[in-house]
Amino acid sequence: MIKGRLGFLLLLASCLSWAQPATVSGKVIIQQNGKPARSAAGAVVWLTPTKGEAPKPPEKTFRLVQKNKHFSPHLLVVPIGSAVVFPNEDPFFHNVFSVYEGTRFDLGLYESGSSKEVRFNRPGPSYIFCNIHPEMSAVIMVMATPYYATTNNAGDYSIEGVPPGDYEFSVWYESAQPEELKQLQRRVTVAGTSAHLDPVTVAAAPSLAVNHKNKYGQDYEKAPPYPFP
Repeated sequence: MIKGRLGFLLLLASCLSWAQPATVSGKVIIQQNGKPARSAAGAVVWLTPTKGEAPKPPEKTFRLVQKNKHFSPHLLVVPIGSAVVFPNEDPFFHNVFSVYEGTRFDLGLYESGSSKEVRFNRPGPSYIFCNIHPEMSAVIMVMATPYYATTNNAGDYSIEGVPPGDYEFSVWYESAQPEELKQLQRRVTVAGTSAHLDPVTVAAAPSLAVNHKNKYGQDYEKAPPYPFP
């Protein structure tokens, strides 16, 4: 009788362990000119179920601040359907736009102390620029799955709350060619309460932010005088 109960408890524990969400971890190695980069931060990794649709992540509101002629943060990862507020904290005008990929918009000129908002309903990267200041750039990465994470300086990542099952693993990095990133996609199986994936190596390339055009597809002109420093 005791052996029977013990066997039942072990079976129950095994089933509960299988049903519990897992933490999926791994490493992304960024290579520049064939050598590991000093920092591997800023890569985004995610898991998409191979069967059925991924649960829709909860929508939130985020901020992408314009200050000192920079966007902060440079990389913003948001769930699909989320709103992003673009406050202007500089003492001059900005014109935030995105026309290359992802959600396309043009907020026009707006002054210091004001802000505008955009809702991002298209998954993937949206490259953000200012039509007045060519040195300003950012990326908003929109996720259609709740199972995602970004890498730290060492390239490590950890995705929590992943149910057991089969997934497609994907990685994105701003300075990488889309064709290469597509080749890095692979199938993975998550079981138990933890899973450690093999390292992924991404070759860095010139970012879209380098020598980008203005919102009209033309080269930037010399900045006009105040209030457009």
